Amino acid sequence: MKTFRSAVADRLLLLRSLRDAGMPLMLGAGLIVIIQALLPPATAVAMAALVGRFTGQSTLHGFAAGAALPLAFFGAVLLAGHMLDTFVMPLLLLMKARIDGAHRARVAQCVLATPAIAPVEDSRVQDLIRLAAADPATWTERTPGDGALAQFILLTRYLSVLVSAAVLAAYALWIVPVLLVPSLLGRGMRRRQWLRLSRLWADGVTDGRRAEYWRELATTLAGAKEARVFGFTDVAVGRMEHHVEARFTPIWRLTLTLLRTQWISFLLVAVPLAVVYSATVLGVVGDGRSLALATAVLAAGWSVFSMIGGMQDAFDIEGVRPVLHAHRDLRAALAPHREHGSRALPADGASPPVVEFHGVSFRYPGGPRPVLQDLDLRIVPGELLAIVGLNGAGKTTLTKLLAGLYEPTAGRITVNGADLRELDPAAWRRHLSVVFQDFVKYELSVTDNVYLGRSGPPHDPAALARAADESGLTDLVERLPAAWDTYLARSREGGVDLSGGQWQQVALARALYATHAGASLLVLDEPTAHLDVRTEFEVFGRLAGRAGDNTVVLISHRLSTVRQADRIVVLDGGRVAESGSHDELMSLGGLYADMFALQAERFANGYDDRIDNEVVPR
Repeated sequence: MKTFRSAVADRLLLLRSLRDAGMPLMLGAGLIVIIQALLPPATAVAMAALVGRFTGQSTLHGFAAGAALPLAFFGAVLLAGHMLDTFVMPLLLLMKARIDGAHRARVAQCVLATPAIAPVEDSRVQDLIRLAAADPATWTERTPGDGALAQFILLTRYLSVLVSAAVLAAYALWIVPVLLVPSLLGRGMRRRQWLRLSRLWADGVTDGRRAEYWRELATTLAGAKEARVFGFTDVAVGRMEHHVEARFTPIWRLTLTLLRTQWISFLLVAVPLAVVYSATVLGVVGDGRSLALATAVLAAGWSVFSMIGGMQDAFDIEGVRPVLHAHRDLRAALAPHREHGSRALPADGASPPVVEFHGVSFRYPGGPRPVLQDLDLRIVPGELLAIVGLNGAGKTTLTKLLAGLYEPTAGRITVNGADLRELDPAAWRRHLSVVFQDFVKYELSVTDNVYLGRSGPPHDPAALARAADESGLTDLVERLPAAWDTYLARSREGGVDLSGGQWQQVALARALYATHAGASLLVLDEPTAHLDVRTEFEVFGRLAGRAGDNTVVLISHRLSTVRQADRIVVLDGGRVAESGSHDELMSLGGLYADMFALQAERFANGYDDRIDNEVVPR
């Protein structure tokens, strides 16, 4: 019973989603589909009328005179069928696109409405997102648009069956159950067979992914190089064949089993039709029943099987149900995490806020140990604060906590005295601008890449120019084929790709543009790791000039450049180990002094720790 209620609820949800197509389009396309569904019984009636006129006239002249109207009716039905076939497909495709677009927008909104990213990173949530996104990867998967249209078309087919049954009942009532019951039984049997096959296909997804992975290793450029050098081409092909066989062997066996049972489907169609057609012909010959009515029975009888027997609607409806369930489960999984504070940022007379970490600890979900442990830190308005430390010290994690992407597992972060968890996330992030270490390379024009730093109009060309100058991007833009309008993607006509350092300049310009648009706290996590030391020093010099108007928090692995900072904080073991100016920390002779001396020695020996991934032209 629970399964039945779930199926009914899913089908009602699919029908409600038709509204996403827009009322005019839904009504127009719906009317056409309903008329199409009525054409088979209408054709049967038209044929009966035409045959009736023919059998009722003894001369050719009499037939021509009496058959004009039935012939016109029959021709109109055929013409309507052809015309509707022409119009209906583009309308249904448009409906499908709108329904799928609305569904995907709801999925995206569901995910983006979660202020923190920790819930979204959960593996179960990631699986739900992939499934709910309705991006079919196999023949068993369908989209909400497919399912909604299939459910509506199925209802119209049953309308056609009812009208055809009325035509059959006019000849003999017993014909209706004789044709209708086997049709429904055959449909149910084929539906169960398809579900078994689709579930078996879904069970083999893991082997399918592994086979695809080994195929890519053997055929793509990146994998093919090492496959040849290390000589594991035979291993790759063998593993691929193993996983392909593991996936498809059960499917082949089930398919053969199902093929051996197709005679049942054949009999469920052939036997009832043979009985009805034989009885109809014998009735016309034996007792002189109307040939016209018998013609209608022959046509309407076949339409019952053709309307019910098609299985495409079942494929589409059952194929989209996992998508509907994933969307429902995704909303339920993320709902507890959508609650957030609503307070505006408290003002204390200064534009950059005072940010304080009070005994903050943080452990990533499932992590073996805390990344931050009892961290106390005060970020003073208008200062240039540098945060340094060894790998794994918690520098990047601190940035994500500051942005509100994660919440402390212990302790609290305050902004002008207010707990960050009580503030409206969107309001807080308007005061914040961040360059993450793993920043995104947007395949857009240079202009759009920078303007994304503060979404929404109006755009400020003067602020764009200032951000480009401060990040060192201006010289690069002047060398691009279409200057600011150049697309940063080789896939676009006239587009280019950039080196790692050039991309970092774009990301830095985006963050700086946000500060010109109102952000007062600028957080930079390794913003120039791909630049050479000289260029990095020049950029940091310009960033130092922003201190005062903005608070700048800088994370860098190069200590030679952070020496310009007002204050340097050294993280070690998730805590603040040292804090002070460059000279103070060097005099202390602690961890910072050791790190600085080591880097100075390596640089003197000609070591360049720049990370560069210059793209090789194709």
